[in-house]
Amino acid sequence: MSDTLEGLMREAGVCIACRLAERRTSVVFGEGNPSARIMLVGEAPGREEDRTGRPFVGRAGELLDRILGAVDLGRDQVFITNTVMCRPPENRVPAPDETGSCRHFLERKMALIRPPIVVALGSVALRVLSGDPRASITAQRGRRIDRDGYAIYPTFHPAALLRDPAKKRPVWEDFKRIRRDLDALASGERASREDS
Repeated sequence: MSDTLEGLMREAGVCIACRLAERRTSVVFGEGNPSARIMLVGEAPGREEDRTGRPFVGRAGELLDRILGAVDLGRDQVFITNTVMCRPPENRVPAPDETGSCRHFLERKMALIRPPIVVALGSVALRVLSGDPRASITAQRGRRIDRDGYAIYPTFHPAALLRDPAKKRPVWEDFKRIRRDLDALASGERASREDS
């Protein structure tokens, strides 16, 4: 088992643990800063992601970039990935056995990057990250979940905002809170270094 992101990416590139591997064009491992303080976890790659091998590059990705930019974050400051790394046929929701097959990759990415803040984009990501198969993004959105040393912030997936613009305001509020908590974390770390 690899102990670097590069090695883990090579492992993922040859993974055939579930049926999603049969039809993929690319393994969409994830991308961003390997020392990111924030990891964003979506549902699954779509057509554009499968074609390019990069996460969140379609319309939902463009919206995510705008959301991040609104709180002064760029892709170079975060790490973006999904619960599964291969596109489900017809962009269907990944099945629990598929997210289960990919779960160890997500956990290992988190262990290597150690982001204190993890954003669950949508119900599928929330269920995987919280370990609760019945978790609802509508019920949990706006709440912070502390689990396994991570602060998990559930919010709507950007694709949901494209379908329902009324969800934009709650997501904006969520990302303002995430930004405040990130700044508070950085201030605490600076104070801790100055005291030592």
